[in-house]
Amino acid sequence: MSWNIASGLDGKGVVVTGAAGGIGRAIVEGFAAAGARVCAVDLRQDAVDEVVSGLGSGHLAIAADLSDLGGHEAVLRRALDTFGSFGVLVHTAAVLLRRYDIDDITEEDWDRQLDVNLKATFFLNRAAARLFREQGRGGRIINFTSQSWWTGGFGGAVAYAASKGGIVSLSRGLARTLAPYDITVNTIAPGFVDTQMLVAGVPKQQLEEWKRMVPLGQRFTTPQEVAAPVLFLASDLASHITSTTINVTGGQLVYSALSGEPGPARADRRY
Repeated sequence: MSWNIASGLDGKGVVVTGAAGGIGRAIVEGFAAAGARVCAVDLRQDAVDEVVSGLGSGHLAIAADLSDLGGHEAVLRRALDTFGSFGVLVHTAAVLLRRYDIDDITEEDWDRQLDVNLKATFFLNRAAARLFREQGRGGRIINFTSQSWWTGGFGGAVAYAASKGGIVSLSRGLARTLAPYDITVNTIAPGFVDTQMLVAGVPKQQLEEWKRMVPLGQRFTTPQEVAAPVLFLASDLASHITSTTINVTGGQLVYSALSGEPGPARADRRY
């Protein structure tokens, strides 16, 4: 084993969903810097084109709506055919519909978040696992949950939190199921990350209150700080790690456990 954080990533085919978001873009850039060939997936073609435009040649941009379950295999197979191999799926794409109160949650809100965040994760993971087995080389699946998988969210955010808690349970079950094929399945749980999705529409005073809830530096996590453990889990250094959730919150879960969480700002966002 090479003691290099990029060990095993050079030339590897990687698919990153939600690639046009702040976290997704940092992950794409991290893999490209490690020598991987990256397929960036998001809703808009112009957005993913812009993400890969500064990475040099050898990368791929695909526009896809992952709520269309029937299109998953085509996206992943295009990456496989383009790169010659497909070894890592990083799934960050999700829908967040913030509401103040549980009485504000509509059935449409519930269905949208559970369908995109949880159901699509299962079917995309299954499609990736099938291609991994087809190649006979094993593979890595890294799903994204949220700190709310542990805290349960607050008020109208409980539907989103439920979908993210489901991702942890789903990933653990898939880790056990796919282990015989040398496929690892792990999750990343970010806290407050300094992205447009977090700050848009939120009053400055509220943002400052959230920062004070983060013990490490009383600041938001950077997208690069979230991307770092993703690259680790995809590298050879993590070859015997599966069914694990890495919380990247700056210690925020400690605060949440002791003091509770703030109510969510009213905003509908997709990332």
